[in-house]
Amino acid sequence: MKPRVVLVHGIRTSRTMWRSQLDHLAARGVGAVAVDLPGHGSRMHEPFTLTEASATIDRAVRDAAAHAPVLLVGQSMGGLLSVAYAGQKDAPPLAGLIGAACTTFPRGVPLSTYRFLTQQFDALPDRGLWLTRRMLAATLPEDTRADFEAGGYAFDTQGDALTSLGDLDLETALPRIRIPVWWINGQFDQLRIHERFFRQLTPHSELIVVPRTTHLVTAMRPRVFNALLDLAVATLERDAQPSS
Repeated sequence: MKPRVVLVHGIRTSRTMWRSQLDHLAARGVGAVAVDLPGHGSRMHEPFTLTEASATIDRAVRDAAAHAPVLLVGQSMGGLLSVAYAGQKDAPPLAGLIGAACTTFPRGVPLSTYRFLTQQFDALPDRGLWLTRRMLAATLPEDTRADFEAGGYAFDTQGDALTSLGDLDLETALPRIRIPVWWINGQFDQLRIHERFFRQLTPHSELIVVPRTTHLVTAMRPRVFNALLDLAVATLERDAQPSS
């Protein structure tokens, strides 16, 4: 049985960032859904809270799990939230997890540095949108470049979202995750700093580093990321086969 895939976006962007992956999975007959977290995309008017973010993931996972094994895929903030969700004391109905660009503990220097940078961008004319567009134009292929902005940018939510991430207890969550896990990082991703610790806390997981790639691994190298999606889907499909 083919698994179903639930995709969770990163901070500021929305479910539209997953367009390439949704198209790829649909072409292979794999059911998939990308959610909008509170305060983002179609839910821009809502406040961001960890409780509602987790509930959003849970609703999508349980809906998918009623039909097939579930592969949960999160990028950046979505990856951190997915790790926390997968590592609950009462394990949710997941068959596998991909954490992309999220192998860091959101506290201390990494969190304060990211918050400082977002504040500096926010202080620029047009809240730094012109600079964001120039950076994406310089790093992303034309085919995926517009996907990050298509659902709008959650400028007003990012501060609350970053602060909330500091409350995640990933050190407790990670050892509880017993399902297959793939950590996927770009070679030049600034959030790689704790990837070895993530691997130590999930010794059954695999760490995959994509060469010449930044934090935006899903969009910068979509063919590579989609191939890794295929690997995870095939692994879970094999595992779901009844033993002879």
